[in-house]
Amino acid sequence: MAGSDMTYGGFNWKLNFRWYPVPQREMDRRKGDRTLPVRTPTMAGGLFSIDRDYFQEIGTYDAGMDIWGGENLEISFRGGGTGQIINKNNRRLAEVWMDEFKNFFYIISPGVTKVDYGDISSRLGLRHKLQCKPFSWYLENIYPDSQIPCHYFSLGEIRNVETNQCLDNMARKENEKVGIFNCHGMGGNQVFSYTANKEIRTDDLCLDVSKLHGPVTMLKCHHLKGNQLWEYDPVKLTLRHVNSNQCLDKATEEDSQVPSIRDCSGSRSQQWLLRNVTLPEIF
Repeated sequence: MAGSDMTYGGFNWKLNFRWYPVPQREMDRRKGDRTLPVRTPTMAGGLFSIDRDYFQEIGTYDAGMDIWGGENLEISFRGGGTGQIINKNNRRLAEVWMDEFKNFFYIISPGVTKVDYGDISSRLGLRHKLQCKPFSWYLENIYPDSQIPCHYFSLGEIRNVETNQCLDNMARKENEKVGIFNCHGMGGNQVFSYTANKEIRTDDLCLDVSKLHGPVTMLKCHHLKGNQLWEYDPVKLTLRHVNSNQCLDKATEEDSQVPSIRDCSGSRSQQWLLRNVTLPEIF
């Protein structure tokens, strides 16, 4: 998707810049006038215009970053090369600006935690000097459509108790089935978040069931509950799809790489462990 007056800038769990459709709230603000500028939570970088004095006042570029990658998000968060270089830059970005939400980046890409990101004391000092708000404020007020949920119960693998396999998005796209595969502990495609809205999401896709016995597909998260509403029981360890009143189950012999959904039975094959669980008192 390319930039246009119908798209705006955002980012995914890997801190990669992405173009997304302009949300309805912004279209309403513009009242159908497509000549008006689009308010965007992040910029693509490369070319942008800014008052020179203001740019210097807010700290210009992060001199500790190398070549390119991450600087556009860093400026976006602050203002309201090679894989290794990008990882260094993104880690600086996460450590300075993202507070506890940096976990999304680290759990997706655990190898990044071994990357030396240099001295960030001057950037932390800049954040304090500018009296910047916490990253949660940015998500709630500037980028409420972010793929990162402000409130969530778990972030990490979702492991089946009986088979010891994990949910895996298999790098599949929207409208495709979610997968299940041997747990590898390397994050990436096996990172899911169970949110406070009771969605099971991987980046901007949510697990969705539209009919009895499935399949379980990945669709764009719509935040309307319905087919994307799941209840996790921390005692029984079950994930119950509310609309169908069925439970997420292990794969079948007919399709060994896709989880099934069946009538809730309390069997071990319907028990799931949510790793990196946070805020357990909310359950």
